[in-house]
Amino acid sequence: MGMAERSPVAGRIRDAERARDGLRAALKGAGSTVPSPALYGVSLVGDFPRPLVDLGRCTPQRARRLAEVVRG
Repeated sequence: MGMAERSPVAGRIRDAERARDGLRAALKGAGSTVPSPALYGVSLVGDFPRPLVDLGRCTPQRARRLAEVVRG
Protein backbone atom coordinates (compact mmCIF):
# COMPACT_ATOMS: atom_id res chain seq x y z
CA MET A 1 0.00 0.00 0.00
CA GLY A 2 1.49 3.36 -1.03
CA MET A 3 1.84 6.32 1.28
CA ALA A 4 -0.95 8.22 -0.51
CA GLU A 5 -3.38 5.34 0.05
CA ARG A 6 -2.80 5.52 3.82
CA SER A 7 -3.08 9.27 4.14
CA PRO A 8 -5.94 10.94 6.02
CA VAL A 9 -6.93 12.65 2.77
CA ALA A 10 -7.31 9.33 0.98
CA GLY A 11 -9.51 8.13 3.84
CA ARG A 12 -11.75 11.19 3.58
CA ILE A 13 -12.08 10.67 -0.17
CA ARG A 14 -12.99 7.00 0.30
CA ASP A 15 -15.53 8.03 2.95
CA ALA A 16 -17.09 10.57 0.55
CA GLU A 17 -17.26 7.91 -2.17
CA ARG A 18 -19.06 5.55 0.22
CA ALA A 19 -21.48 8.32 1.19
CA ARG A 20 -22.19 9.06 -2.48
CA ASP A 21 -22.78 5.38 -3.20
CA GLY A 22 -25.00 4.97 -0.14
CA LEU A 23 -27.11 7.96 -1.13
CA ARG A 24 -27.45 6.63 -4.69
CA ALA A 25 -28.59 3.23 -3.37
CA ALA A 26 -31.03 4.72 -0.85
CA LEU A 27 -32.64 6.96 -3.44
CA LYS A 28 -32.90 4.10 -5.91
CA GLY A 29 -34.56 1.96 -3.24
CA ALA A 30 -37.04 4.77 -2.63
CA GLY A 31 -37.87 5.07 -6.32
CA SER A 32 -35.75 8.07 -7.24
CA THR A 33 -32.33 8.78 -8.67
CA VAL A 34 -29.96 11.66 -9.14
CA PRO A 35 -28.44 11.89 -12.59
CA SER A 36 -24.75 12.03 -11.87
CA PRO A 37 -23.64 11.87 -8.25
CA ALA A 38 -19.89 12.40 -8.10
CA LEU A 39 -17.24 13.88 -5.91
CA TYR A 40 -16.86 17.61 -6.52
CA GLY A 41 -13.35 17.87 -7.97
CA VAL A 42 -12.55 21.31 -6.57
CA SER A 43 -13.21 20.07 -3.04
CA LEU A 44 -10.44 17.45 -3.39
CA VAL A 45 -7.54 19.89 -3.80
CA GLY A 46 -5.66 22.26 -1.56
CA ASP A 47 -3.81 21.92 1.71
CA PHE A 48 -6.91 20.72 3.58
CA PRO A 49 -9.24 18.94 1.11
CA ARG A 50 -12.85 18.58 2.20
CA PRO A 51 -14.51 16.13 -0.22
CA LEU A 52 -18.05 17.11 -1.19
CA VAL A 53 -20.65 14.98 -2.95
CA ASP A 54 -22.07 16.75 -6.00
CA LEU A 55 -25.56 15.50 -6.83
CA GLY A 56 -25.48 16.80 -10.39
CA ARG A 57 -28.12 18.63 -12.35
CA CYS A 58 -31.66 17.40 -12.79
CA THR A 59 -34.95 18.36 -14.36
CA PRO A 60 -37.65 20.07 -12.34
CA GLN A 61 -39.65 16.84 -12.46
CA ARG A 62 -36.74 14.88 -10.95
CA ALA A 63 -36.30 17.57 -8.26
CA ARG A 64 -39.97 17.25 -7.31
CA ARG A 65 -39.68 13.44 -7.17
CA LEU A 66 -36.59 13.69 -5.01
CA ALA A 67 -38.43 16.08 -2.67
CA GLU A 68 -41.28 13.54 -2.40
CA VAL A 69 -38.82 10.79 -1.50
CA VAL A 70 -37.15 12.95 1.15
CA ARG A 71 -40.51 13.88 2.66
CA GLY A 72 -41.36 10.19 2.80
